[in-house]
Amino acid sequence: MIRLSLIALAAAGLIAPAGAALGQTAPASTVSLTFETGAEGGAVMVALFDSAAGYAGDRPVGGQRVDVAAGQRTAVFEGLPAGDYAAKAFHDLNGDGQMNFNPFGFPVEPYAFSNNAVGNMGPASWERARFAVSGPTAQTISLR
Repeated sequence: MIRLSLIALAAAGLIAPAGAALGQTAPASTVSLTFETGAEGGAVMVALFDSAAGYAGDRPVGGQRVDVAAGQRTAVFEGLPAGDYAAKAFHDLNGDGQMNFNPFGFPVEPYAFSNNAVGNMGPASWERARFAVSGPTAQTISLR
């Protein structure tokens, strides 16, 4: 299951406005994630991970809230060291800051992973979602 919540990311100090820098050191790597969504309201909550362990344990190195209602569609993570990264995202349609599920445990809000990776009876694996970063990197991700 995708277990990202606005509260958890904010408590960890990982929620920032779209376009905010992650750190004060300035390696040249930047990740830009543009989200395609069918809804015009709410916000996309996105978490960026730099390891398989962090991805599996929902311990992101950065997170952003992309205000779709205000016309935003892109999250930019700057100042990243080169390496492998993966992203998890969901479209918080009702503004409660968390991914919502039906009684059977299936998500009721659109979600996606980097590389538009798809999971099998659960979230996409790190291997499917990871991508290499060694400079400016961009992806377009479809929320479904």
